[in-house]
Amino acid sequence: MIEIDIPAVKAEVEAAFAAYERALVGNDVETLDRLFHADPRTIRYGAGENLYGHAAIAAFRSARSPAGLARALEGTVITTYGQDFATASTLFRRDTLGDRIGRQSQSWVRTDEGWRVVVAHVSII
Repeated sequence: MIEIDIPAVKAEVEAAFAAYERALVGNDVETLDRLFHADPRTIRYGAGENLYGHAAIAAFRSARSPAGLARALEGTVITTYGQDFATASTLFRRDTLGDRIGRQSQSWVRTDEGWRVVVAHVSII
């Protein structure tokens, strides 16, 4: 039976997720690159792009404008499964989105380097 939401593991993923969010709104590309698993199988589906592999994700991050990245999160749910896998899902609002709302989901895996995103999806509704 897999243990869900082991408190110590959940705290680790919450900290990694918070570091990701700070890096995202602060356009800290180095941290964002570090938090995505450095593997060609890592995937990020964005609001306007489909990125396959860490290199493509890093290239997108380095070319993206740092303007308008601030956002407010709501309804964030982080769930851990055992010691080494977690999901993080959240809604977000940005001034640039008007009444539309963003959605973000991530799959996190514990690696030798720490917690890393292996799949992410961002969409706007």
